[in-house]
Amino acid sequence: MNDQQLLRYSRHILLDEFGTEAQEILLTSRALIIGAGGLGCPAALYLAAAGIGHLSLADADHVDLTNLQRQILHGTADIGRPKVASAQDSLARLNPEVTIQTLAVRAEGELLHRLVAQADVVLDCSDNFATRHAVNRACVALKKPLVSGAGIRFDGQVAVFDARIADSPCYECLFPEQAEPEEVRCAVMGVFAPLTGIIGCMQAAEAIKCLTGIGLSLAGRLLLFDALRTEWRSIRVPRDPQCSVCAAAA
Repeated sequence: MNDQQLLRYSRHILLDEFGTEAQEILLTSRALIIGAGGLGCPAALYLAAAGIGHLSLADADHVDLTNLQRQILHGTADIGRPKVASAQDSLARLNPEVTIQTLAVRAEGELLHRLVAQADVVLDCSDNFATRHAVNRACVALKKPLVSGAGIRFDGQVAVFDARIADSPCYECLFPEQAEPEEVRCAVMGVFAPLTGIIGCMQAAEAIKCLTGIGLSLAGRLLLFDALRTEWRSIRVPRDPQCSVCAAAA
């Protein structure tokens, strides 16, 4: 690290659990964020601020007025622009040292597989089950840690599915694709603005921990947040030995 980096990241370096070693790992790491919306915006902001070396953002949507209540990388002047373009501008202003790759397309198929293969950690900040399951399958196949988040109305959840750990469950273990509940979206159900910020920040924190190896990750646990009551609950999630995704890949 040069002198400017030592100063920029000094508050990380002062942490006994972090220090220069973890910061240097972060500076050379690559993160993939699927979705530049309510969850992806705060997650990307904190990863960029913390000094992630390379950040890939994938989102096919354009900024809409209804997004601005919670999607904090975008502003009124960005309405109509691709979300990834608006996000790139905001992140570059925050930390120009971060290399940002933007993809204004839906990450799926071979493209998704290639993006996951290039990443050291994947953050699923999408808003639909089809994408979540596709991302999970790619992360299991390529043994990449996956930080999954969701938020609707006043309820949020975050979990880590780490295929590098032998007994770690995957997203399919917790939410089997054949038994998915009815799709619910912010456009229909609404969402409390700070909720997405809270969950997105938690995703960034877990991603940094996965990359640097500090602390204890959420692997094997589902963290639930009730914003109306300001209550957190942690639920143990065992690996399903019959899982069609991770058991078959073992």
